[in-house]
Amino acid sequence: MTKIDAEKAALCDFLGYQRASVRAILADLDPTALRTSVLPSGWSPLGLVEHLGHAERHWFQEVFRGSVEPLPWPDENTPLRTSRSPDQVFDFYRDQCRISDAIIAAAPLTAEPVGRHPEEPLASQTTDLRRIVLHVIEETARHAGHLDVVRELVDGRTGLGPR
Repeated sequence: MTKIDAEKAALCDFLGYQRASVRAILADLDPTALRTSVLPSGWSPLGLVEHLGHAERHWFQEVFRGSVEPLPWPDENTPLRTSRSPDQVFDFYRDQCRISDAIIAAAPLTAEPVGRHPEEPLASQTTDLRRIVLHVIEETARHAGHLDVVRELVDGRTGLGPR
């Protein structure tokens, strides 16, 4: 395995670990708890998972590939809340991660994006596939931490997710 292949494998491992953490933290919550907001900002755990699906879609399809698959539903633009069922949201997240993984596998880490993120500083920080993968790892990890805290507030459970 070359040094570049090893780097890509390590990045994919870290990304996969963070994605698995998100799913594991929420794995046994019922639909009511998944829709419950326990913070003043009003977001729900299920809404955050849908947001993560949109983040995967945005960074790997819109920004990196320069084209995006149509959404499976109308874009309601309700940040971090959703009216969709847990199955729909978790399937959406899984599907977006699968598409992202295929895009990552097909391109070198040095490949430049075809599209562009519309706002700074992220536009200038995500100049190749490597930096986009790093950004999605960071975003997924940050939100997994949010979900850890919310899970504790919902039912007192801590230490969830793969360790």
